[in-house]
Amino acid sequence: MKNLTKREEELMKLFWEKGPMFVKEIIPLLDDPKPHFNTISTIVRGLEAKGFVAHEAFGNTHRYYAAVSESEHGKQTLGSVVNRFFGSSYINAVSSLVKEEKISIEELKSLIDLVENQDK
Repeated sequence: MKNLTKREEELMKLFWEKGPMFVKEIIPLLDDPKPHFNTISTIVRGLEAKGFVAHEAFGNTHRYYAAVSESEHGKQTLGSVVNRFFGSSYINAVSSLVKEEKISIEELKSLIDLVENQDK
């Protein structure tokens, strides 16, 4: 799965929050200055080409919807970060979080307990 630009991710968040939408319904949800209809249409078609959205036809227009869940995208993005910056090692990634004090030892122990008790 390909990475998303900032604008693409912004649009995906709208699809995840609001559900299926026509391009004309997206524009009012965006910050000012509002982008042109054609700009958003092009970005949405790009998202479709990347496999992030799909559409259903209504005459000459399309209603787009998320083809990838936010959870799936998050897992893919995390995997990409771990592969790129931590040599594909999740242990190195978690170790870095502990060293940078982004996660405490107590939180890490809690996570271990959660994983160990997951199947019970």
